[in-house]
Amino acid sequence: MIRSSHGIRAAALAGAVALALTACTSDSESPSGEGAESAGEALVIGSLLPQTGSLAFLGPPEIAGVDLAVQEINESGGVLGQDVVVEHADSSDADHAEVATQSVTDLIGKDVQVIIGAAASSVTRNVVDDITNAEIVQISPANTATDLSGRDPFYFRTAPSDLLQGASLGNLIVNDGHQNVAAIVFNEDYGTSLRDVLQDTVEAAGGTLAYGAAGQEFDPTEQNFNTIVSSALATNPDAIAIIAFAQTKLIVPELVAQGFDTSKLYFVDGNLSDYSADLAPGTLTGAQGTLPGAYPDDAFQKRLLEVDSGLKDFSYSAESYDAVILAALAAVKGGATDGPTIQKNLAAVSGANGGTEVTTFADGVKELEAGNEIAYKAVSGAGSFNDQNDPSSAFIGIYQYGEDNKYTWIKAEFGEL
Repeated sequence: MIRSSHGIRAAALAGAVALALTACTSDSESPSGEGAESAGEALVIGSLLPQTGSLAFLGPPEIAGVDLAVQEINESGGVLGQDVVVEHADSSDADHAEVATQSVTDLIGKDVQVIIGAAASSVTRNVVDDITNAEIVQISPANTATDLSGRDPFYFRTAPSDLLQGASLGNLIVNDGHQNVAAIVFNEDYGTSLRDVLQDTVEAAGGTLAYGAAGQEFDPTEQNFNTIVSSALATNPDAIAIIAFAQTKLIVPELVAQGFDTSKLYFVDGNLSDYSADLAPGTLTGAQGTLPGAYPDDAFQKRLLEVDSGLKDFSYSAESYDAVILAALAAVKGGATDGPTIQKNLAAVSGANGGTEVTTFADGVKELEAGNEIAYKAVSGAGSFNDQNDPSSAFIGIYQYGEDNKYTWIKAEFGEL
């Protein structure tokens, strides 16, 4: 059953590092105590994803991923014999913090046990305590800020931290032969944390971050980029990374006007978007970008399009889908749908304890009912949760823009945390 607590509104703006893997353990919860009270309750999942604001372009694929997972779970018999219910709510962005705050209040009032979202790390920081203090499991499909690792026992994410994306971006730029790099980055935690990893990676390879270091960020509300672009170009960069959201639509034309070769531009997940309707044909030919997650295969894309035929891209759709499947499997493993039971079993069903690999909810239920441990193979390619509730491994996709200002997948890099 799919319900919506907010109508989808038009957006105002469209907006390997290998570390040791630490496995988590999670014991299966039997329906006793707190779990027993919810053993007969339907699993209610709330989505807190951007329907408005600067990241609204990420909303449709993420929401489609949630809806597809719910549809497939219910077609397989639901969770503990009952259909999953989903309540959609708008997260907007950090500049409209009141939207997410009200949405969380609404979702808590609807007795959700799991919230999928937010997309923006800054939005999550504003609401995570309200969610986790209510013992509701929060699983973000797109948060990447490094400081969110281990934020709370009830907070998980199916997207890797910027330790991976920042390193992949830096390695991409350096391996393309660029040594004098500029970063046009907004002064927001997502931007600065990603910039920090990029800078470390470039400098470790012998390069220089000529512009965009601490103190050289721009205000997220900036509308005139003439001086900012001039300052960046004054350092004679041979590559520029734009770490921003919808501000990218203003930055790129200014770079063109001031004569920069846009084939040497690099984007990140916050602005890797379809610009075919926003920029003149050929503007971004050759530009590249990074996006966490394996590229969804044709079969998964087809399933998503059956849910939302208007999808233009698939960013974080797989991570959103995986989040719902994992939550549902955790409830089945624990024998109840309450937040604490799901929280205690999420790492286990993700494969932290090993177990039989499963690729669908139905196969996972079959193995769990047989008393077996399972390892859900994520569509996004993410590994099991580690002791920080982050994916222990993940892919970072590398994309390139064509003449039509649309991006296509080139390759993926694998990294472990």
